[in-house]
Amino acid sequence: MRIFLIRHGESASDIEGRYGGHYDDHLTSRGSKQAAKLAKELSGRGIEIIFSSPFHRAKETAQILSKECKCPVKIVEGIKERDRYAHLTGMKKSHAAKRHAHHVARLKNYQDSVEGGEDYEPFRKRIVDVFNELASSPHNVAAIVCHGGPIGCILRELLGKETKYIGKCAYFELESSNGTLSLVGMKNAELNKK
Repeated sequence: MRIFLIRHGESASDIEGRYGGHYDDHLTSRGSKQAAKLAKELSGRGIEIIFSSPFHRAKETAQILSKECKCPVKIVEGIKERDRYAHLTGMKKSHAAKRHAHHVARLKNYQDSVEGGEDYEPFRKRIVDVFNELASSPHNVAAIVCHGGPIGCILRELLGKETKYIGKCAYFELESSNGTLSLVGMKNAELNKK
């Protein structure tokens, strides 16, 4: 099975400098254009189904891809972004840095979360379980539209790769065959060199 693991386009929180996570914002007009450009690029790749996070920014990206690729979108609750920001969710980062510096400092390590946020281990288990379920679906080619957190987790936990950069509408092309997952391509993204 071929899987395109896709990050959503630019959203309002990106340009407003807010903590995302479970902040359910929409694509900007630029984000919609990024998604349309990606859709044209992937339209001939045989995508049969698009699995999408339930958040607006991912669903809107998936719907743009769906129109171009002429395939359905299925919302999958389990691939939503990690809720690691808790009470900082949706807050401007500049405001949080002044008022909640001790919480912001914890976010430097991807495994940490703000008190009350989703810890890494349950997030890891959720993402790996859902990805494995989607990767065993009866399709030859599928897309998963989600967020930087789940994408980084999949690459880290299932491929042993750390991401350095995941741009808006970046994608990783994965091949799942006989229980083996491999990375065969990527665009608008960079991995850390070992």
